Amino acid sequence: MGEENKLDRSWHNIEPDEVLTSFETDDMNGLTSDMVSERLNKYGENALPEKQSENRFIKFLKHFNDVLIYVLLVAAFVTGFLGHYIDTIVIVLVAVINAVIGYFQEIKAEKALEGIKNMLSLEANVLRDGEKQIIHADELVPGDIVYLNSGDKVPADLRLLSANQLKTEEAALTGESTSTEKGTDTLDEETVLGDRLNMAFSGTAVTSGSGHGVVIATGTHTEIGKINESINEVEELKTPLMKQTDRFGKTVAVFILAASGLIYLFGIYLRDYGAAELLLSIIGLAVAAIPEGLPAIISIILALGVQTMANRKAIVRNLPSVETLGAVSVICSDKTGTLTKNEMTVTSVSTIEHNYKVTGTGYAPEGEIKQHDQEVDVNDHPALRELLMVMKTCNTASLKQEDGSWYVVGEPTEGCLLTLAEKADNHIPRGDILSTIPFDSDYKYMAVLTENDEGKYIYIKGAPDRLFQMAEASDDNFDRDIWEEKVKARTTKGERVLSAAYKKVSDNVTKIHHEDLDEGVIFLGLTGIIDPPREEAIKAIEECAKAGINVKMITGDHKDTALAIGEKMGIGDGEKGLVGKEIDAMSDEELSEAIMTYDVFARTSPDNKLRIVKALQNHDKIAAMTGDGVNDAPALKRADIGVAMGIKGTEVAKESSQMILTDDNFETIVGAVEEGRRVYANLKKTILFILPTNGAQSFLIMASILLGTMMPLTPIQILWVNMVIAITVSLALAFEPVEAGAMRRPPRPVKTPLLTSYYIFRIIFVSLLIGGGTLLLNVELLSRGIDNNMINSVLLHTIVMMQMFHLFNCRNELSIAYDKNFFKNKVAFLVSGVLILLQLALLYLPFMNVAFGTQPLDIIYWIVPILMGMTVFVIIEIEKAITRYLLQKRDE
Repeated sequence: MGEENKLDRSWHNIEPDEVLTSFETDDMNGLTSDMVSERLNKYGENALPEKQSENRFIKFLKHFNDVLIYVLLVAAFVTGFLGHYIDTIVIVLVAVINAVIGYFQEIKAEKALEGIKNMLSLEANVLRDGEKQIIHADELVPGDIVYLNSGDKVPADLRLLSANQLKTEEAALTGESTSTEKGTDTLDEETVLGDRLNMAFSGTAVTSGSGHGVVIATGTHTEIGKINESINEVEELKTPLMKQTDRFGKTVAVFILAASGLIYLFGIYLRDYGAAELLLSIIGLAVAAIPEGLPAIISIILALGVQTMANRKAIVRNLPSVETLGAVSVICSDKTGTLTKNEMTVTSVSTIEHNYKVTGTGYAPEGEIKQHDQEVDVNDHPALRELLMVMKTCNTASLKQEDGSWYVVGEPTEGCLLTLAEKADNHIPRGDILSTIPFDSDYKYMAVLTENDEGKYIYIKGAPDRLFQMAEASDDNFDRDIWEEKVKARTTKGERVLSAAYKKVSDNVTKIHHEDLDEGVIFLGLTGIIDPPREEAIKAIEECAKAGINVKMITGDHKDTALAIGEKMGIGDGEKGLVGKEIDAMSDEELSEAIMTYDVFARTSPDNKLRIVKALQNHDKIAAMTGDGVNDAPALKRADIGVAMGIKGTEVAKESSQMILTDDNFETIVGAVEEGRRVYANLKKTILFILPTNGAQSFLIMASILLGTMMPLTPIQILWVNMVIAITVSLALAFEPVEAGAMRRPPRPVKTPLLTSYYIFRIIFVSLLIGGGTLLLNVELLSRGIDNNMINSVLLHTIVMMQMFHLFNCRNELSIAYDKNFFKNKVAFLVSGVLILLQLALLYLPFMNVAFGTQPLDIIYWIVPILMGMTVFVIIEIEKAITRYLLQKRDE
């Protein structure tokens, strides 16, 4: 067997002695120093490789890699060649400004690898040369013998050789909400990652007990290392908006080149223009057709969306992801810590006499023990009081409070039993422990000897079936069938059941043994424990359904638990679910077919989650993936938008995602989706506003060339309109409130074009309206023999004024402009004032006159453009009313 394959064997399926032999080590002495040195050279350090970061200058240059920028730069080169240096400088500045905005908005360091590295243990307790040593975890090699104790982080992947009540917290790796009890028994080769109980994995934490094992994988060969590699291999997809703007840019570029070529040939052969003069006109046409301001205004609108989301507890790490949220059609959510609290909670108690409900969730001792919706007095319920004393005393955990939050030191399951006891209306004492039988998976219970005023007792806590056996052996009247039914009722609801019992012993007993429980045991009752769903998450899932968004739960938990929790939350029907093994057995085609049928996926591996996301994307679904663990990272990165939990999420999950929820609240996603839909709607309105500006100017220039008249606008004047005015005015649309009913309709289909047929009609209609009106004014002014600079200034001012009035048409795509929200967006009026100030500066400041070739205008040339703008406003409102009527008739 080659060394490269040696670390990839199924070590959980191999006997401990054989594992030791394979690595030429032993349990008494460990490796020698020479062997360690040799293996460090062979396998490398127990660390993950750092991804080489891209040069920042190269990142900046990539923002010029756009077909429209290429056209702009060619225009700059030609104007420079023709000696129009001011035009050249301004055109180049426009390209550079766009690149700078893109660079600062999109720069994002890849820190997923660093996040994983931070999870690795700093130190390890190893056996080398027959002596125990504390070494840096980076120095571990395959074959090292490592010792684990409560509170340690596992420094590498280990095949366990001993496990003394050893439990590890593997939620970040496997998605399991409870600690996993470890053993040493050899397991079946097909055992999935979450069930490999004879293994301890790098980056997980030891919650209790102790043990030791042999290192079978380090660095990139560990399970965390493999996930790291899969993160690096995952292809990050372009967002819907990026795809649409790419297609749009290429379409515009083809149109510009084709139109410029045809117009140039027409001017040369049919209008007898000079080559240099015509070339300058063609550059004006190209510059007019390119929506230079669009990338900047899109970035600004998205940045404002990012700020709004941050105020709503959602941090977006790259701008296009804001818009992507608005298109999300499926949310694949991790269960533990996302839909649930990752805080074990007792929700029910059953004693011989009564059944009780327990309110409150989490470890905070806030809530009540109730019967018939009334809080019970535990002193009136002796069996309940005794059960609470057993659960509190037969317990090794402790509750702590820090900064107002409660947490458990020790086992989460034991912690929630302490919380249960604290919820009683009277104090429940915790007895002194005189002797203990610690919990072990072989016998599945824990017992303690304690003493109170009434004498000595053995308190027992454990799995119901074991305590049922004790009770049956001690009491002929014990009705096991009734209790089995109670257990079944709890487990079918996704609850974990623990039971309690006690035995009275003589005062001379000082130590207890298993044999002491063979008789005399009195059964007290059961507790039902769950990792509770977040109440706000249930509401959020309902909101998602109304918005046409399907929620799928993907978890590492067992299928029964997942189905029960899913049904409580409104995910799935409580019956249909797929487990990881079934997914592994499916081809991509089979999974693609099944993905639309199932909503609950249990016992999943990182690869399962990744394949699920890909399968959804194959159906043209915009998939969001929420999660908090290392095991979620590849799917978070592959998803159209990855959403990580900010409080309980690992650094790996955060750095692999596009959005982080700072409150770990699934409900926040609904707000983010609403904001995403608002942002997309406002982007579309912006396009509806900006493109007619380009269309009107392009039409004006083409018509002038075809008619053989003077150029109505110079390239630099066109850039003034496209960059300064368009950005200033269209900024108002970024502040438009969310449309009514935005969250009561399904997400837009993934293949919805950026420009629908109606948008294309509207853009052409408004372009002809504004361009045609300006052309008529141009002809009139030429007939009066007015100076060229004056005509340029009047025409530029006219286009700007008409666009200002057009802004108010665009605030509502089809609805009437003057409605109850007309004055709600105060920014629209503010930018209109700013626009007028900019026009005053352009027309009346001498240095602006020199730079842009303008000159001061008389009052008549303010009145005429304003009247033309008002006319445009009225005509577009009439067109919108007709369109509304036609759409209404079509839908009837």
